Amino acid sequence: MPDDADPPAEPYGQARRCLEIIVSALGGAGATPADVVRSRIFVTDHEAVEEVMRAHGEVFGTVRPASTGIVVAGLFDPRWLVEIEVEALLPGQPGTGPGGPALG
Repeated sequence: MPDDADPPAEPYGQARRCLEIIVSALGGAGATPADVVRSRIFVTDHEAVEEVMRAHGEVFGTVRPASTGIVVAGLFDPRWLVEIEVEALLPGQPGTGPGGPALG
């Protein structure tokens, strides 16, 4: 978070923040959520899964990348309950098929 601010308290808000960061990073690489082929979602409480997947679906609902959900004992920063990572194929890049090389 900017200036070490606290993340949102609830899993949905944290997932939305993760996804905002992801969408921004994708844009910086010339990609969009439509270019995402895989996501990994880490949560510290299995009861948060429904809220986190609701946020994930708001961004990737029509894209439907391969997704893995993992419940972990904790994250590096204990204020965070959610971590999301994605891999995308960059449009127009030669090398790994129609979409281009992976961005991880």
